[in-house]
Amino acid sequence: MADWIEQFTGAIPAWTEQLIIAGVAAMVGIAIALIAHRILFRVLRKVAHSSESEADDILVKRLARPARYSFVALGIAYAARETPALDVAWGKISGFVMPALLGWIVLALMHSFVDAMMLRTDISVIDNRNARRRRTRLAILSRIGTFLIVFVTVALMLFAIPGVRQIGITLMASAGLAALAVGAAAQPALKALISGFQMALTEPISIDDVVIVEGEWGRIEDIRTTYVIVKIWDERRLVVPSNKFLENTFQNWTKTSSELTGTVFLYLDHATDIGPLRTEFERQVTTDPRWDHRAQNVTITGMNNETLEVRLLMTAANSGDLWDLRCAMREKMLDWIRRTTPEALVRRRTLPVAPVELTPSAGMVEMVTSGVAANDEEDHRPV
Repeated sequence: MADWIEQFTGAIPAWTEQLIIAGVAAMVGIAIALIAHRILFRVLRKVAHSSESEADDILVKRLARPARYSFVALGIAYAARETPALDVAWGKISGFVMPALLGWIVLALMHSFVDAMMLRTDISVIDNRNARRRRTRLAILSRIGTFLIVFVTVALMLFAIPGVRQIGITLMASAGLAALAVGAAAQPALKALISGFQMALTEPISIDDVVIVEGEWGRIEDIRTTYVIVKIWDERRLVVPSNKFLENTFQNWTKTSSELTGTVFLYLDHATDIGPLRTEFERQVTTDPRWDHRAQNVTITGMNNETLEVRLLMTAANSGDLWDLRCAMREKMLDWIRRTTPEALVRRRTLPVAPVELTPSAGMVEMVTSGVAANDEEDHRPV
């Protein structure tokens, strides 16, 4: 290739000639690499589409971009073997490019594996506890793996610089002091990172868990390495540090199962007939599709001098259905009471008190008369 180009260079300076040769060689290498990449991945896509599994489609899609740039790098490296000027230039940047491309390929492989495993964890089913646990573990380990791959890739790229390599050797020689200094400075970040590892192992929460944190009801939307995003019922997002779920108390309504038991309390008059109310509640709850057929009952759980406390108990497959079921039963039962037994509604009773007639006795009359006479004498007494 160099001999072919020299026929057209003529009186061009040597450095310009070398630059042209290097540029042409690089372009030829890149063109060949792109053609090879296109042919290879067209074949791979056809093979992936012909299979029933979606995992190979994900793998081909994830590897397409890093493989394209890797092919380009290989094309330039092959052309540099035949072109001294290009070889010198490639030798200066290959120490950065090759580790970056290798890290990108490893990262794509890991993400394609995680995406393929996510396909097997369907959380849209009713009993999705195991699927949510696997998805949570995959999400946490994926982020930890991403951090480690990026860290190692950047370290390899920096070690391509001679000065940085020397600094790294010096730091490794004094690793004890460096570890203490870095550990003291990065204690909060390391604590959050370790909390992420602990959450992946102990699993206090999972993706789509229903929790109450900081007095807020919501679902676990995402679990990051250092924090957790909770989607609150009114569409707000609560960002909670990971260590909060390991050090503080919180409520997890779906830790072992999404099935829940709920109650509605009615405060009724003492004269209420509970039998018809119990029959009506059984009719209402058994016809509601949100009831999961596990349990339902009506119980008097308390009483004071004004009301009876009647508890309506019901179960549902998840927290969303339970909330809607409780609201529906409260509304329907109160409507039924108003229409059929309004006397069951609590009213404050005040019994009228009859007026008391005071009949003076003989002794009282004598005392009053003597008192009046005494007053009259005092009034006519001379001064």
